[in-house]
Amino acid sequence: MVLGDSISAGYGMNLEEGWVTLLDRQLIQNSSNWEMQNASISGETTSGALARLPDLITSIQPEIVIIELGGNDGLRGYPITKMRANLESMVSLVMAASGTPILMAMRIPPNYGARYTKAFEQSYYDIAKDKNISIIPFAFQDFLEQEGLMQQDGIHPSAEAQPRLAEVVGQHLSRHLQ
Repeated sequence: MVLGDSISAGYGMNLEEGWVTLLDRQLIQNSSNWEMQNASISGETTSGALARLPDLITSIQPEIVIIELGGNDGLRGYPITKMRANLESMVSLVMAASGTPILMAMRIPPNYGARYTKAFEQSYYDIAKDKNISIIPFAFQDFLEQEGLMQQDGIHPSAEAQPRLAEVVGQHLSRHLQ
């Protein structure tokens, strides 16, 4: 299951073009016994996802949960401690249900100040270390530097970037699909 925001919900494109759907198709083509469930919502915050997670765990019963959240918290200037506590709670809920949480690191634009942006990004790595879980490093830096791989807003990867994003996530996910 992917629990995310607009990055995973396919903002600005058809859902079939998004990285979650592309990765699901790849798993099917590889005759894998795995399938992706996308529980992502554009605009989702860590608080909103944390509130939804218990019901999602009960209904979907995921073995692996990729948590791709925090960007909207950061863009709203939420306290890092609140975002971090929410992410830690989600990780704990997944683990308590015998699932494997995987955290996707996010970054926010630098206009929030160096202190906030550094603490924001570092919180993902701290959680992964503290909880001893896998982390997918921030995957969009290359997209930001290549024309056509970001949408006009400069925040969301374009449809052209989705196969590359699926590949990055798939590489990190593959070690958990044994």
